[in-house]
Amino acid sequence: ITMSMSRKGTPADNASIESFHSSLKSETFYLNSIDRTTTTIVEQTVETYIHYYNNIRIQTKLNSQSPIQYRQLAV
Repeated sequence: ITMSMSRKGTPADNASIESFHSSLKSETFYLNSIDRTTTTIVEQTVETYIHYYNNIRIQTKLNSQSPIQYRQLAV
């Protein structure tokens, strides 16, 4: 994994991924009080959350629809 670094004074470069990481942590690890874990559990949790985020999770910026529903209406 290569670390993503923005230029000095341009925090907007990483804003979208920082927002995703915040959602991931608050909706999985902090909500479920996961304190100690293994690499396998973290990988599984992240994969499950990415599927949930892209297919099921309602997002207000998409007119209160999941990304899949929003894309289907666009087609």
